[in-house]
Amino acid sequence: MTALTRNLPWFIVDLGTFIVGKECYTSLVENLNIGDIECVKYSVSKGLGLGIVVGGSIMKVPQLLLILSAQSARGLSLSAYVLETLSYAITTAYSFRNNFPFSTYGENLFLTIQNTVITLLIIYFPSSALRKTQDPTGKLVVTSLAALASGVALYVMPTDILALLQLGTLPLSLFSKLPQIRQNARARSTGQLSAFAVISQIAGCLARLFTTATEVGDTIVTAGFALALVLNVVLGLQMWMFWGKDEKDAHTKVPLGTISEKEKENWAPERQGRVDVVVTPKSPVPRHTASPSGRKWSRKID
Repeated sequence: MTALTRNLPWFIVDLGTFIVGKECYTSLVENLNIGDIECVKYSVSKGLGLGIVVGGSIMKVPQLLLILSAQSARGLSLSAYVLETLSYAITTAYSFRNNFPFSTYGENLFLTIQNTVITLLIIYFPSSALRKTQDPTGKLVVTSLAALASGVALYVMPTDILALLQLGTLPLSLFSKLPQIRQNARARSTGQLSAFAVISQIAGCLARLFTTATEVGDTIVTAGFALALVLNVVLGLQMWMFWGKDEKDAHTKVPLGTISEKEKENWAPERQGRVDVVVTPKSPVPRHTASPSGRKWSRKID
């Protein structure tokens, strides 16, 4: 078997070496040494990391499609998405500036881009009917410029300040999920929140705890993923609790003055085609009684 694994095509060798390194590729692939625990853990971490990066590139696409198809951002918290986007952007800049492997943070870059688009859509499709009368163009321009300026600032910022900002992502992650959790609990509904996005984030946080501990070993980053996991689990529980509630409410709401087809079929044949006219009763006319002073006056006339 080793004669085959040691003579693989060059592009497979280059790809394997690029992903797991020359040492682990030689140990696991060429020598088939599956007892090399360190290389096995490192290879699993690399595989999970690349899978998360690929999944992160499409994680929020269902959420985008939900908003566009419904032409509404009902149930989505603007403040939650702004804080979450900022947290993703800080983690991306911190990891890039510290030369972490791209497989350990790449999904944060894609999530930052997708969340920025979702934030703009929340502004463009306001949930309140009153706000729909306002022109969102100005807010969209300001938000886009603010996002661009934030990205440039994070890119040129000194690494020691970035480390402080990365530490700040712990409360930022907490505050980014709390508005969405509170809004779901208050409305007893998750609105246009995507179940695929929530489940993917739970799975991604679990995998990221393993990859960060294996490849990076950064305590701040690990704590951030642990806190994000807890909050995403809460969102997942809310989706399970309120699943299908919107559809039930839509079926139970019947406009006034309308009659369903089933009710029409249950009518007696003699009532079909007949129009009933309902006349509201008039209020009774008050009876006027003669006053005592009137009776005295009449006796005087007699």
